[in-house]
Amino acid sequence: LDEYRQLAQSYGAYWPPPAAAPLDTARELEQIPRAALEQLHVWAAAADPLITRLQQLGSERGELALLHGLLSARSAQLPNLALFAQSGPVLARRAYLLAEGSGELAVPPGVLVERIPADARTYLLAVGPEERIGALDEDLIAREARRIVLPAQLPAEPQAGLAMIEARTLELTREDGELRAQLERLHAAHNLAAALADLNFVEWLVAEVPELSVTEHFAWITGWTSDPAGAALQSALRRARLHFLLRFPAAPTGIPQPVLLHNPRWVQPFELFARLLGMPAASEADPSLILAVLAPVMFGFMFGDVAQGAILVGAGVALRRRYPQVALLIPGGLAAMAFGLAFGSVFAREDVLPALWLRPLDAPLVLLRVSLVFGSGVILLGLLLDAIQHYWAGQARSWWSTRAGLVLCYVAAIGALYDARTLWLVPAGLCWYSLGGAALAPGGRLAAFGASVGESLEIMLQLVVNTVSFVRVGAFALAHAGLAAAISGLAAGAASRPLAWLILLLGNALVLVAEGLVVAIQTTRLVLFEFFIRFLHGSGRPFRPLPQAAGPASPRTKE
Repeated sequence: LDEYRQLAQSYGAYWPPPAAAPLDTARELEQIPRAALEQLHVWAAAADPLITRLQQLGSERGELALLHGLLSARSAQLPNLALFAQSGPVLARRAYLLAEGSGELAVPPGVLVERIPADARTYLLAVGPEERIGALDEDLIAREARRIVLPAQLPAEPQAGLAMIEARTLELTREDGELRAQLERLHAAHNLAAALADLNFVEWLVAEVPELSVTEHFAWITGWTSDPAGAALQSALRRARLHFLLRFPAAPTGIPQPVLLHNPRWVQPFELFARLLGMPAASEADPSLILAVLAPVMFGFMFGDVAQGAILVGAGVALRRRYPQVALLIPGGLAAMAFGLAFGSVFAREDVLPALWLRPLDAPLVLLRVSLVFGSGVILLGLLLDAIQHYWAGQARSWWSTRAGLVLCYVAAIGALYDARTLWLVPAGLCWYSLGGAALAPGGRLAAFGASVGESLEIMLQLVVNTVSFVRVGAFALAHAGLAAAISGLAAGAASRPLAWLILLLGNALVLVAEGLVVAIQTTRLVLFEFFIRFLHGSGRPFRPLPQAAGPASPRTKE
């Protein structure tokens, strides 16, 4: 299996999907991976030259793409690149694509440089003595600039150069297609898909089945199942006309039990958030149902616009079958539409609909206060889930002795925004946590008390920082409104109606792509680092079922 994984690192990108055909039951189990590995090695020996050439073609296409971008600059900005490419032997020349934010360059004396803007990128041409160009190379490499190889036969005219690049790209594409067709024939000739299926099965067997006893007349198979009642398993075994005995004994000790999340279909896309930290353990809460409400609300609050939200909903509906996680755009877009009605924003314009609640730029402090209150509620919900998890784990006494004091501190700190007298409960909660921690310590209670005091202050500081972080929800709502106002202002000041519509179109496209991505990232960040940090550890073992072999089974059987 280690050898198979090493081969996968080198060749996995060129392998076909594993076949779903059942294994040849006439072979011994030990023979299966040996035979499959032999097939992989024979295939690799034949495929190596093809793969090496494919990698060379990909590298050359990348170089041509960089050169195409340089030649796409306005002709007035470019020198005669044919003469530039042929310079030497005293002078050396360089062409680079600069990384974003490169700043000022340390140009050695005697080196001439010229920045060439093209297609939102910046290129650099340099010519000078060889030893001084070397110093410039070091500086540019440190700034992550990409060097462009200029062909010696490069034409003087940019248009001729672009035509040459397009012709060469077509040749490379044609050769790439021919090589990949040869690879497909090699896959079939060496029955590679079946070999990969065999190795995948053996890898699953080693990882998931701790014991497998086999005789000529009897097979004892153990494993985990998502069918605890056994009805689906029994039905499948009967259809296969097998004699069987199905038992569900207690789970073995010392082996972490796999976890399978059970959520309604409309909640399942939100399982992605928890899986970013790992699978929730059996003693942890699955926050997916809560996130199905919280995440769209945060996203919609920061991205409130009726029309832009409708576009996100349409994109989610159109792409969810091909990309399941894109289904998150549907609730996010619906929330954006709802807040768009509340803010009176349609395609970044506020003169179409009346605001059902407020205009963000007219009441910024209200938005910030609402986001702060919302964040406090989210963090309190995380503390509540932490208490529930302690109860599930049989640690309710520990929670009441320590963490309950921190909840009191946090509620008192929030209440102080409305009544300063609640601040007296903050030191009481800190003492509660510290005394409880010292009481639960097995020994050295004075030292445990001191450690608990420091720990309680640190956790309270974290809670305050986490709460303040939710102010960004209101801040991004204001940023969205400000950007919308800027777009509307530019459109209103346009010289003609077609230009105004063009500004609105491009501005809304920019908001959908750039700000939509930023708001999605901020929503994910708040969920992961402000909410999950209170209760979720992600230490569970995910349930990975054995893929079912393809066959003449009916759709009901496949389910």
